[in-house]
Amino acid sequence: MITEMKHAEIELPSHIDSMHRVEAMIDDIGTTLGLGEDIRNNMLVAVGEAVKNAIELGNKNDVSKSVLLRVDKKDKEVVFTVKDRGTGFDFNNIPDPTDPANIEKITGRGIFLMKALADQVEFSDNGSKVAIHFSI
Repeated sequence: MITEMKHAEIELPSHIDSMHRVEAMIDDIGTTLGLGEDIRNNMLVAVGEAVKNAIELGNKNDVSKSVLLRVDKKDKEVVFTVKDRGTGFDFNNIPDPTDPANIEKITGRGIFLMKALADQVEFSDNGSKVAIHFSI
């Protein structure tokens, strides 16, 4: 088994069809690193939410803007970084999707899911960049 993956990066067009490339990348990483199904699924959901948010909210589905997806393996950790070309958002003021006032809303759960499934989630660049950490 190959365990030497250190870095990979892809540039994605801001189109929902780009999600299949995200899935393929995570599948390749999981195979290369010998990761179990649970962590692969957590990566797929968390990173998928980040990329979807970057496409739809950051880049506003503007196909002239791309999303950068980078992955780095450091010792016992895999870090996915998603960067969009948008203006960012106030990541310190995100409504709680479990609040009764928000429970029936059909949006607003992506960041909640990322934080629930990953070991650490960090926003930077005014919210246009997110790093999602997984211990392996």
